[in-house]
Amino acid sequence: MSRWHPWRHARDHHPRTSITFVDGGQGCVGRMTVNGIEINRTSSQRERRCTLTHELVHLERGPVPKEPRAAAREEAAVHGIAACRLIEIDHLVDVLAWNRYRVDDETADDLWVDLPTLVTRVQNLTAAERRYIDDELQRREP
Repeated sequence: MSRWHPWRHARDHHPRTSITFVDGGQGCVGRMTVNGIEINRTSSQRERRCTLTHELVHLERGPVPKEPRAAAREEAAVHGIAACRLIEIDHLVDVLAWNRYRVDDETADDLWVDLPTLVTRVQNLTAAERRYIDDELQRREP
């Protein structure tokens, strides 16, 4: 199992995209600009990984629609894709087993993501992923 590495992905697939750290406002951890990707310099390493992955997905999918409902759907889709890239199912199973099925900040920290990304990943599990997790967790019970 290898972990998604957004910095390596940016280097290998988007070498012309500038990634800079800026003084961001409250609630803004990152954004795409005409000059590249900006990440709030006060964010944690976990937040930086999640933000960079989110912005890379935006870069790969293209502009966010102007219409508010379509923009909200696009944001949700991007967040879901980023969460899947950052949290592979086998890593999730391992951490859930270790943390006794908790979905909290400690679990997110063990996965090296922020809590909103973990919650998004769990909320968007497929039926097959849920069955796999349930089966694995049952198998690992003492």
